[in-house]
Amino acid sequence: MLPSLRRKNQKLSDEEVQAVIARNTHGVLALAGDDGYPYALPISYAYADGAFYFHSAPAGHKIDAIARSGKASLAIVDADEVDGLRSVIAFGRIRLITDAREKMETAMMLGARYNPGVDQEKVLTGQMAASFAHMHMIALDIDEMTGKESKHFATQRRIEKGEERA
Repeated sequence: MLPSLRRKNQKLSDEEVQAVIARNTHGVLALAGDDGYPYALPISYAYADGAFYFHSAPAGHKIDAIARSGKASLAIVDADEVDGLRSVIAFGRIRLITDAREKMETAMMLGARYNPGVDQEKVLTGQMAASFAHMHMIALDIDEMTGKESKHFATQRRIEKGEERA
């Protein structure tokens, strides 16, 4: 069973969660590492249709951890101030993308996010074709995702909406 959010009054709405995902470009992916140690790594992502997408080299600790366990989580920190934190955490099933069409679509989505205005298909079938053949695409299909902000940010938002006085 996945953990539930304890402080419901600090929960972000679905719209706010989507805004956090769109505003940010990196998160920390957590996997089951070697010898029972957690393995967490910063990673760039794209998001669409209830899944996060990443790229990877074909071998390494991340690929080994994905093979070890199909479960993962991703944490995205949106605001980090002395008074508080706003973040999104997703839990789900992680998998290597093996379908050639899905792999190409994922690579184009990541490319468009980080290199807007560039013809991604042309890049991936042209100058990067050799690199693309040796690149893995990864999907984290979300089982549950929640967003939360500290009491400071929650109070600030209620004041801005006129629900509470400063």
